[in-house]
Amino acid sequence: MEKFASPGKGNGLRLSKHVKPGELLYRAEPFAYIVTKKRLGGVCEHCLRRNDRLLRCSHCKVARYCHIQCQKEAWQDHKRECKCIKNIDPNFPSDSVRLVGRIIFKLLRQSKCPSEELYSFSDLQSNFEKLSEEMKEGLGYLTRALHLYLKAEIQDASQLPPGLDVFQTFAKVTCNCFSISNGEVQDVGVGLYPSMSLLNNSCDPNCVIVFEGPQLYLHSVREIQAGEELTISYIDTMMPSTERQQQLKRQYCFECDCLMCHTHCKDAVMLAGDEQAWKEVKEGITKMPTPKSQEEWKQALVKYRTLLNHTSALLPDTNIYQLKLLDLAMDACINLGLLEEALLYGDRTLEPYRFYYSGFHPLRAVQLMRVAKLQYSQDMFSQALETLKQAYDIMKVTHGAEHSLVQNLMKLKEDCEAGIMAKSGPQT
Repeated sequence: MEKFASPGKGNGLRLSKHVKPGELLYRAEPFAYIVTKKRLGGVCEHCLRRNDRLLRCSHCKVARYCHIQCQKEAWQDHKRECKCIKNIDPNFPSDSVRLVGRIIFKLLRQSKCPSEELYSFSDLQSNFEKLSEEMKEGLGYLTRALHLYLKAEIQDASQLPPGLDVFQTFAKVTCNCFSISNGEVQDVGVGLYPSMSLLNNSCDPNCVIVFEGPQLYLHSVREIQAGEELTISYIDTMMPSTERQQQLKRQYCFECDCLMCHTHCKDAVMLAGDEQAWKEVKEGITKMPTPKSQEEWKQALVKYRTLLNHTSALLPDTNIYQLKLLDLAMDACINLGLLEEALLYGDRTLEPYRFYYSGFHPLRAVQLMRVAKLQYSQDMFSQALETLKQAYDIMKVTHGAEHSLVQNLMKLKEDCEAGIMAKSGPQT
């Protein structure tokens, strides 16, 4: 793998050899990372694994860990921020402020990081001159918030790393950070992986990134020729091309010129059906806050059912807002233990997912696995086994056979096979 000058895009990454789908191209530890504010208390600050019985840091009372070993290994990153978190209690910094704080403390330690092998933190582009005035104003607010947050450890600019521009650092983080997801592709953290910032965007990429804890894995999902540029998708592609362009322009300061954006591929299908109906669904799901209690999940499910009853004859399941509504209804049913109803919604999502996430895509694989779990819960062992086989065919490319999610899939596959054997009765 090598850095090269990509025409019209600045720097890029390419390979010096031909590769097939499913090859692990790069593995990287983060330069710096944090647990998102939303996931605080639910996952370990070090390994990012979910655990209901986490140990709490005795000083700041916020950071939590699986066990003592995780806490010891995380102490170098947490030591100085611990005082800062305790000092601003009961307030808590935003994800960006906390991440930049960790970056500053790391720079002060002058420690090398393997993820800077191809591109260092100082090499990262901020795109400052391309930022909108609104974005600059927001970064200015974050800069002021950081000064207050770091007050317990850093009182003035002379204590910062030499030559560091805090405003520019926030701009770099905005353009270059990665959302760290768990096995179910749910965001649990935010991290910086400088060498992987060389990857350019395509809405139809030849590579995907998955995570195992905070460790990043880059896999090929198509056959890639020697010298061909490596690409990933910076954003979820299940949105119309105009919206994708707006999001990429706002956060990353460029206009995508990939074939999907040029041809407006799939746009008509995304917004198929009655326009007034999908606008109603879009508004409804946008306004609904994420439920946090059983009562809120019940209330949310009532709203989802009402919307679905009204729109099912007006919108195909491939309409992206109808599809999002089906996903939300499935999530609500799972949280409320209504697994039979959850399966009805989940089944309806599979064909749209196949359409939007064709080829080898981790989101489709995870959706297949979720539906397989629901099928298993209803003793539909043969159907679950078939669904799992489809998920495995994708995951062995996107995740690799050693990934913990694939191991979980194989365990569920064994359970399905045991269920089929039990159903068939003793062999004579």
